Amino acid sequence: MLQYWFYPNPGNVEYSSPKVILLMAVCALMLVGSFALGRWRKKHSNPVTKKLTTSWPRMMRALGFVGLVLAVCRVEEIQFFAMRFLWVVWLLTLIAYVIFQAWMWKKRHYTIVKKERLDDPREKYLP
Repeated sequence: MLQYWFYPNPGNVEYSSPKVILLMAVCALMLVGSFALGRWRKKHSNPVTKKLTTSWPRMMRALGFVGLVLAVCRVEEIQFFAMRFLWVVWLLTLIAYVIFQAWMWKKRHYTIVKKERLDDPREKYLP
């Protein structure tokens, strides 16, 4: 069982494999999405949202790049970088980051609601 996950050079895979195409597409979308998310963040007006989303584009870029490197290493049969266990670490990192960010968002996100105050001259006479 452990040999399956930690074998330094698992079976051969080609670039035309649907799994490899899907993995590379997801990682490329993460890279492109990180730049789009960065632009969205700069245009956003809520300072709390800006602060909470500071690390999102950077993490998406890092995970996208590492995923592309892992996919290429798997296809090119580069020992130790082609291990299945590294994909497990990649996926666990992604899940832990998403859970942590969701927790921080729920804990710290708020919006400032501007309250309009009307000056009613009758107000001082009402009980």
